[in-house]
Amino acid sequence: MFRRTALAATAFLAAGALLLTGCTNGSPGPSAPAGDPDPAASVAIRLVLEPGNLDIRETAGAALDQILIDNVYQGLVSRTPDQEIVPSLASDYDVSPDGLTYSFTLREGITFHDGQELTPEDVVWSLSQVKSNESYRDSARLAKVSDIAAEGQTITLTLDEPDSTLLWNLTGRAGLVLKKGDDVDRQTDANGTGPFALGSWKQGDSITLERSEQYWGDPAQVAEVVFAYIGDNQAALSGALAGELDVLTGFDANLADQIEANGDFALEVGESTDKGTLAFNATEGPLADVRVRQALRQAIDKESIVAALGAGTTQYGPIPSLDPGYEDLSEVAPYDPGAATALLADAGVEDLELTLTIPSAYGTTVSQILVSNLRDVGVTLQVNPVEFPAWLNDVYVNKDYELSFVLHTEARDIENWANPDYYFTYDNPDVQRLYAESVAATDEAEAAALLAEAARLVSEDHAADWLYNGASVVAVSTAVTEMPSTNVNERMNLAELAKSGE
Repeated sequence: MFRRTALAATAFLAAGALLLTGCTNGSPGPSAPAGDPDPAASVAIRLVLEPGNLDIRETAGAALDQILIDNVYQGLVSRTPDQEIVPSLASDYDVSPDGLTYSFTLREGITFHDGQELTPEDVVWSLSQVKSNESYRDSARLAKVSDIAAEGQTITLTLDEPDSTLLWNLTGRAGLVLKKGDDVDRQTDANGTGPFALGSWKQGDSITLERSEQYWGDPAQVAEVVFAYIGDNQAALSGALAGELDVLTGFDANLADQIEANGDFALEVGESTDKGTLAFNATEGPLADVRVRQALRQAIDKESIVAALGAGTTQYGPIPSLDPGYEDLSEVAPYDPGAATALLADAGVEDLELTLTIPSAYGTTVSQILVSNLRDVGVTLQVNPVEFPAWLNDVYVNKDYELSFVLHTEARDIENWANPDYYFTYDNPDVQRLYAESVAATDEAEAAALLAEAARLVSEDHAADWLYNGASVVAVSTAVTEMPSTNVNERMNLAELAKSGE
């Protein structure tokens, strides 16, 4: 959900990497439909978590990034599902060898959805607004930019010091280009440059995007996309089988046989940067003892969680396999209930009782396994399911929790472990130093190596537990093509989505 706070309240079943046969790896949906693509088609896509408002500058939550970035709002650069940085509103870009100057060539002939022309001044204003407004979610991402200027169609960003994350950050909220002086109410409306314009929002039900006839690129292949917010997987399955839904994201891989039974749908499982994260609040109490945290990690059978979810892979550190700096850290805290029991005894902890705060949208599968695993080593786990707004207030904002579980979807978010003010409450100067050195590096390999070193320290400190690396589990109608299947909990570029006629 969050940009670098990356939380997905998608169903708990959006688990891990490619465990199902015949799956794509980010490639669009099933085989070609029987008929030709219908430019008047409407595609209904099931999502789980509805945003509270549409203000992507100030409102946390991947629910906004998922539907608005690339589709409605765009930046100078974007990213592919496989995490490659590519031009968008800029036709090309260049970075100086010293990493201090970024030059972008803005495309000509681009208009906003309200018909007004996109100008270089709009770009300079948009980026300057992000940098100067701390209330914007990604304001700090432009902190090292000292100057933003335009000459003709060339936009130049000058930095005080190198920032290896800048281009990546510009593919997200920090780089979105809005219209200078626009009076649109961004909480309920939008005015972007993407292939789709906001059509309507039926709060509590759905958000509809309509093809923009003014789009500067190839026009969208469907007339509209309807995002239907349905939290329950069985309800989503019923809707699909009744012909009311064309795509189900955040789907349960264990329901593959049911969704594929009549041949109208195929299950697509793609890689993702989703991280099922069990956070430990180590500021006080038993969790302040590293032995207790290690014991909890070694008491949890990650393989059983992955098996229960039906798709997934284990993960033992803060960096997933798609991100720079990934390293297999399974040896740091392998499943070993005997070792967990001994660690608790060594820490002098008996009859430990802990509370797990978890968004209720995740269901009970993961929490039940945690309860059982921890009971085996003498720890009583009380599960406290809450609505997501309550989780945001209590855990994310006020840090009022002992254990918490959420699915962090955002790519390249190890920076949260270098931020002691983040809700993880983790404060390690060495990790902070390594992350800062990675940001300052001008060589990609060096930057990645520093991140790997930081991630190992985080895992060896047992700062949290990573229960699984999630997958994008998507059920797609055989009438639909070009549906993304990698990292769809984070972003979904639907510009090429198509649906055949009846």
